[in-house]
Amino acid sequence: MTLLEKKAILRVALYAGEIMLRNGAETYRVEDTIKRICKSRNLKHVSSFVTPTGIFISDDRFDGISFIKRVKSRTINLNKISKVNDFSREFVNSNISIKDAIMQLRKIDKIAKYPKFVRVLSAGFASSFFALLFGANFSDFVAAFIISMVAVLISSKIEKVSQTAFLSNTAGGAIIAILSIFFHTVGVGASIDMVIVGSIMPLLPGVALTNGLRDFISGDLISGVSRVSEAILIAISIAVGVGSILNVWINVFGGAI
Repeated sequence: MTLLEKKAILRVALYAGEIMLRNGAETYRVEDTIKRICKSRNLKHVSSFVTPTGIFISDDRFDGISFIKRVKSRTINLNKISKVNDFSREFVNSNISIKDAIMQLRKIDKIAKYPKFVRVLSAGFASSFFALLFGANFSDFVAAFIISMVAVLISSKIEKVSQTAFLSNTAGGAIIAILSIFFHTVGVGASIDMVIVGSIMPLLPGVALTNGLRDFISGDLISGVSRVSEAILIAISIAVGVGSILNVWINVFGGAI
């Protein structure tokens, strides 16, 4: 195998891993995908090290080939992860050319998200039904449905401008608390706490926390600490947004929850 062929295979593996990591895959899953792609083309001495913010690939034979990819932004898109998993199985079990493999990965990378109205509407239904699970009544259901949609819309707009998860989630938590108090004041929503608990569900970092724990279990301690810390930071930011508004409402305006 020539040096150019080896580099091409490593680039395919790196691109597949990058797509998975950017869309919320666990680090051990990314490393496993990279190794399987390389081994399928007789690169049996490749090592990969993946963190939530970067991918490192090198050849154990020290022939001077190594790749580093910085991953700055991450989101949750399980559809793309599933597509890359399917691609890796097809790549391993067939003789797909490197050119065709890159084209398939580019198509996967360019898959559009669900339309915004679908995501917002889904967040509304998820929040309102979570409120019912926690003991809310129908008026709380309606309030949580509307509030969560508004909060998701505004927090996504803020995240595009600042790209800071802490700021967007703090703003989302504050908006939820303000609207919950407003809806309760006008007679929609019998319990402010039930409405808030239901409405914050789309903002909670459930996938990040789960992936962090799975990384811990698989032995990826750095990734596990990073993901769990990120999840805790997001949860704190939501609590800061909600708590600051409720504190003002209770201590300044004399309101009750």
